[in-house]
Amino acid sequence: MALFFAAYFLVADHPLFAVTVMPTTSLDRLIGFQPWALWLYASLWVYVSLAPGLIDDRRELLSYAAAALCLSAAGMAVFVLWPTATPVSAVDWTRYPAYDFLKSADRARNACPSLHVAFSVFSGIWIHRILRRIRAPVAVRVLNAAWALGIIYSTLATRQHVVLDGLAGALLGGEAALLHLRFLRRAGRSAPAAARRRTTLSVAPVFVQRVLRLRPDRD
Repeated sequence: MALFFAAYFLVADHPLFAVTVMPTTSLDRLIGFQPWALWLYASLWVYVSLAPGLIDDRRELLSYAAAALCLSAAGMAVFVLWPTATPVSAVDWTRYPAYDFLKSADRARNACPSLHVAFSVFSGIWIHRILRRIRAPVAVRVLNAAWALGIIYSTLATRQHVVLDGLAGALLGGEAALLHLRFLRRAGRSAPAAARRRTTLSVAPVFVQRVLRLRPDRD
């Protein structure tokens, strides 16, 4: 993680080519700035930890980490070859001290594709896969989708990104997740669903089972 942020800020602070300011769309103007969206934006760091925390197979976990690394590398390659930035906002940031750290650290560079959106989509697809595998209630799956969409929305509402950044990030994250899952299927690393559910149930904490209302299969 530390290496990722070191590379991220190095690329942002020392672009090799001219920086392109991303254009806004009518949807950007429609959404507008929403100060409360900051907590949704920050919740990404909790959200991305859920999938690896629920994976109980060591090989699958290592594969997940490799796929996330490839996603980061692909985004970083775009940032190096095509430096981008979000347009200057008309928001008076002095009125919102909670945004001080975000605006001073990020500096609106490395805009497209949005890695915030990319990892939201990547994590959302993986969490959905796990929830289906363990037969989590529909309400939990809806909550997962709502959380991912909320984070995506927050990238626009906090003025950290514009719509085009988000679309590119969604494409990157979705493609990374689908390619990774296809690789797992071809490599035969996904155990049969019933066996995997029993494994998950055997290691899941009791409180997780109660929250998700999990029940072992009855033969």
